[in-house]
Formats: sequence, C-alpha cells, structure tokens
Amino acid sequence: MASPSRGGLAGRTYLVRTFGCQMNLHESERVSGLLDSLGCVCVAEPEDADIVVFMTCCVREKADDRLYGQVSAMVSMPEPPSGRRVVCVGGCLAQRDGATIREHAPAVDVVFGTQALDRLPAMVERAAASPSRELVVDCEEPYDSFSTDLPQTRAQAFHAWVPIMYGCDNFCSYCIVPYVRGRERSRTMEDVCDEVSRLVADGVREVCLLGQNVNSYGRTVYGEPRFAELLRRVGECGVERIRFTSSNPKDLTEDVIRAMAEVPAVMPHLHLAVQSGSDRVLKAMNRRYTRDGYLRLVERLRDGVEGLALSTDLIVGFPGETEEDFLDTMSLVREAGFSSAYTFIYSRRERTAAARIPDDTPREVIQGRFDRLAELVAEQAHEHNARYRGSVVEALVEQPSKRDPRVMVGHSPWNQTVHFALPEGRSAGDYVGRMVDVRVDEARTWYLFGEPVGEPR
Repeated sequence: MASPSRGGLAGRTYLVRTFGCQMNLHESERVSGLLDSLGCVCVAEPEDADIVVFMTCCVREKADDRLYGQVSAMVSMPEPPSGRRVVCVGGCLAQRDGATIREHAPAVDVVFGTQALDRLPAMVERAAASPSRELVVDCEEPYDSFSTDLPQTRAQAFHAWVPIMYGCDNFCSYCIVPYVRGRERSRTMEDVCDEVSRLVADGVREVCLLGQNVNSYGRTVYGEPRFAELLRRVGECGVERIRFTSSNPKDLTEDVIRAMAEVPAVMPHLHLAVQSGSDRVLKAMNRRYTRDGYLRLVERLRDGVEGLALSTDLIVGFPGETEEDFLDTMSLVREAGFSSAYTFIYSRRERTAAARIPDDTPREVIQGRFDRLAELVAEQAHEHNARYRGSVVEALVEQPSKRDPRVMVGHSPWNQTVHFALPEGRSAGDYVGRMVDVRVDEARTWYLFGEPVGEPR
C-alpha cells in the first residue's frame, strides 16, 4: 500500500460520514487518519468542509436511499471558504455502482472502491484541480492489501476496531458483500497481535475483532480456521475487553466456545446471525446449517459460556417466504431466547442469487410479519434486561447521552447499553473511557439505568 505524501491537501477541512457496518466505521477511521496525516483539519458540519467523504454500505436498500438523499443535499449547499468542495463516495456502494453514482448524485466528484482508500488523496487533488468537474473513479479490485496499513484516527481513545480478515467466501444468496469486498483473506496472527499490543500501549481498553465470518479466520493463511487460537493470543496482549463480529453458525466450533469461556477478556456476548427459522428458507439463503443445528449450537454455547447473552440478525420477507416459514422464525426466536436482535425486511440486491427468485408476497403482508417479529424481539429484550434489576454491572463508559449531557452511556460485558446520572460535583471527563460499577435500578427494553457505585477506574 502506497505511503501518502502531504501533497496539496494541507490545511483543507474535511468531514467523514459513515453508513453501514463496523468495517465501514473502521475504514472511516482510516480515511480520517490518512487525511489528518496530510495536514487536513476535521470539521463538524459539511458546510465548513472542503472535502466531504461518504463511506457507504450497500447491503440494504435503506442505506442506498440515505446516501443519495444526503449527497443530493450537497448540490444546494454554499461552497466553503476555499471556493471548491470535493464530494467523495467510498465503500461498498461505490465498489458496486462505480461511475453510475453521478447519474443519481450529480454533486459527486470522486468515487473510490473498497480497495482504494490509500489512493483517495491523489483522487481528491485531481478532482479539485479539474475545471470541468471531471469525475474521478477508482474501483479497481487488486485485493492484495489491508486498510490496517494506513494511519488511523479513532473515534474513541479507549476502543478500537481490529480487522482480522477481509472479504467473504460464503455467498449467501441475499448478500452482496462477496461481490464488493472480494474473497476471504486473513491477516497473520502476529500482525493482529502486534496491532492489539500497540493499541493497548496507546490506552485502548476494548477491541472488537472484525471479519465477515470470524470463525473461518486463518484459513487462507494457515490452511484451516484458527480463530480460537487467535482469541487466546489476543487475550495475552493485555487488552481488558475483547468482542468480535460477525460469526457464521456453520463454522463456530467447540474450540471457539472453550476459548470464549476460558479467556477472561472475551466478553460473554455473541452475535450469531440466524436470519430465518425455516429450513426451507435457510436452504434458499445458502446458509448451510439447519434450524435444529442452530438450536443445538445455542445449547452448547449456553452450557459452555456462563451467563452468555446471545443476539442475532433476522430477515423477514425473503422471496417465497410463507406464513409457515415465518412462524418457524418466530418459534426459533422464542426457543433461542435472544437478548436482542436486528430485524430487517429483505432487500433485493442485484448480482445476488436471491434477486432472481420471483416473489409476489404483498408488501403489507411482509410489513405485518416484520411488526410481529419486532414486537417479540422487544419483549425478549425487556425480559433479558429485567434479570439484571438490582444487580451491579460493570460498564465501560463511552460518552454523555445526546439527549441529556448529565447522563452517561456505556456498555456492560453482555453488550447492554447502560445509563447513569452523573453524581453531584462530577463531570463527564471523570467517567469517559473508564470502567464503573452501576447498580441497576431500572430495566428498560433497550437499556439499563442505575447509579454508579464506587470510583471509576
């Protein structure tokens, strides 16, 4: 990956906006780090930015709509003091749509794909120098480098995203990711552990290991999955909390369950996407596990990892889904006892196998099913949180609430959002980035509320 030179960007202002998954958040931090290293200055509002970068997702249609809505708003925005704003679109949607993005969003000057982060500065300079507003596009697919080679400006000093692998080989029939991020490739264990050790030395207390399917980590480097070994090695790097995402059930093995139980830093929370409770739909999705197999895995996880909180992803309205299929999903949700779930209405994505499956299910039927599922998920989330009422949980404090700056927000080991009011005479700075014990007084559907106990540490 090329090393950036300061070029002509020093002093330019910039803003990065992110849509989508944790990998997009990580890559946004790399874009910010790259621009900071060139002498650019981050600003809070697009009106003040010489460079606006949208890091995009294309997994669901809603992300497309949000992106195009925000980019379209740039057309009527006054130019910055420098006189020329460069609007850039990167990430998965850029990789998928390329130059056609300008047909929908005339304000766009630069389109860069998932493998072109390091080339963004040169593209911005070229666009800024073009009197005719030439569209600058780089969506080449070498897939031979890692974004971790670039500088990074983290959103939080105490938390870091750490990609352990890129791409995906699963080709779930509804998913566009393999087509925009390429085939699976892993970093070496030494590279990952070196990065985590540097982060710990820099004050990071929690890392989240990232991959489209972390359970297959290492296959391209070592010839077989070695995620359990990686968890143990990262646990020896001194980091206090380890999380990871995403996990495909078909590759989650007993050695990973043992590592989760035996490595103290690994948090007792697992996000294990099931997508559907119907064997017929799972087969059509190319998920390569069955309903019964998933539930047996859940049982082994709960037996192996004390107090495990389990969350998931669920798709409603996959092409051809019947009421019976949907009821299978509802019953699986009840049996699995999820602490939370991300629920989505199926989005048709061109180039995927599912896009070719005909479906005439009325939209109102799909919406009705979605509403029923969301209600069940909310009930279960509240029941899960209610178990913690009266107990003391440790929270890593992240920031003041956006609604009330006197209320602090953090997360428990089980990934619950935890709120507490600042004690009299204390400031947010006393708590951000610190661990604090919180006695839970209220258990709401999506968060716990309580009172801090003892001093932050």
